[in-house]
Amino acid sequence: MNRTTLSLIAGATALAAVTGFAALTAPGASGDGTAKAAAQLPVERTSLLCPQPSTSDLAETAYTSFTPVTKGTGDKGKAELAAAGEDSADGDSGGKKTGKATKPVLEPKEPGKPVTGSADGAEAPALIGLAEGTFAPGWTVQETTEVSVGTGRGLLGTNCTAPDTEFWFPGASTAAGRTDYVHLTNPDDSAAVVDIELYGKDGALKTTVGEGIAVKPHSSEPVLLSTLTEKAENDLTVHVSVRSGRVAAAVQALDEKAGGDWLAPSADPARSVVIPGIPKDATSVRLVAFAPGERDADLKIRLTSPSGPITPAGNETLHVKAGMTAAADLGDVTRGEAGSLVLTPTDGSVPVVAAVRVVRGKGAKQETAFIAGSREVGQRASVADNRSKGVTLALTAPGRTAEVKVTASAGSQGGTPTTKTYTIKSGTTENVPAPVPSGLKGTYALTVEPVSGGPVHASRMLETTTDGVPGFTIQPLQDDRGTVAVPNAEQDLSVLQR
Repeated sequence: MNRTTLSLIAGATALAAVTGFAALTAPGASGDGTAKAAAQLPVERTSLLCPQPSTSDLAETAYTSFTPVTKGTGDKGKAELAAAGEDSADGDSGGKKTGKATKPVLEPKEPGKPVTGSADGAEAPALIGLAEGTFAPGWTVQETTEVSVGTGRGLLGTNCTAPDTEFWFPGASTAAGRTDYVHLTNPDDSAAVVDIELYGKDGALKTTVGEGIAVKPHSSEPVLLSTLTEKAENDLTVHVSVRSGRVAAAVQALDEKAGGDWLAPSADPARSVVIPGIPKDATSVRLVAFAPGERDADLKIRLTSPSGPITPAGNETLHVKAGMTAAADLGDVTRGEAGSLVLTPTDGSVPVVAAVRVVRGKGAKQETAFIAGSREVGQRASVADNRSKGVTLALTAPGRTAEVKVTASAGSQGGTPTTKTYTIKSGTTENVPAPVPSGLKGTYALTVEPVSGGPVHASRMLETTTDGVPGFTIQPLQDDRGTVAVPNAEQDLSVLQR
């Protein structure tokens, strides 16, 4: 009997135990007819995957790992990030070591304090990570790469992501001057089989080798989008679906003249989309949206500014045909103020995905970043690799006014945590002063927790200057899903006698 079969049997047994245990104590079984609310308990395992950072020999990559302190986790656990194809552990492999032995790139020692690592040049591999016990709830890893010259030069950043079976990426391109890759990373013991579909302004593009892509166990596969189709499209939506297994996916978008960045997966298709934290000095903002269903979508476009919602002149709405990618140039829509885009249906309810391509600077000093539609912060969200300078934290409350607590962790090499609370008015976006640990040495993490009021969306912009060229990257902060609902049940063996 192989490991996969054993894992399936063990999983089925555990599920039967949980569901059976809950069934024994369901209302009516105990006689009181009262249903107890599920308890929110910390997750016990988290898997994160980081794509290969760059193919440039001049690339300098920093990795930063952070787990916020979570009550109820105890004091046991471990976390590590190791090169794909080498020693790594994963939730479905039972912690078994595979491949040749190697020292982990990152191995955190305690929650609440970031730990950093680095890898330079074109040979830096993709990473596979697993956190258990006290390190698992809210574990986040940031991959930040600086490239001084060449296609995609600038600052590229991404949050390492959990494996899944479906991803949407509006905002990719196969146009002249763009080199876009979709990176597929498989953490498991068996191969994953993946399909990549491309959708342009006229619908699905015919692809030559986009179906049945095999990704070997514990490995990563970069796929150049221009090898999948002969058609040059300025605005593409990439759909990654997994036939068997699971992968993490991210799109690296590189421009010959305007730099580049990682395009994170969009939030799942929804009737409304929030794209948080467009820089106030953006010189160009291009909105890209896609409707994956069978119905067209008509979207109202609003910019939530510090003073309230604004409708961009000339871009009040966007019509998105079913199965086709639509785009709109919004120009310098923020006009010197913080802003987030909120897309809502003008009529009916059609799920969509969306993202923006943001350009800062002009001429030879242009740089590019992407912001995908994101989930709300929810209970808690964190972002790592913040520095003493060059950090902008954007908070938006698209509905009701919200009170938000922001905590700066200890520094990776020293510093004392600090917390500030902000009130974000209904329909506004604020670039709030990010708190900095006192006595900071190294880098630190920011954790955002809504205290009261309506939903909150957030993003962090990190910027640097290399050889006079400004670089920047933007990461949304989304619910870290550090807790899971567990039925509040008690054993009642009396049902066995009925």
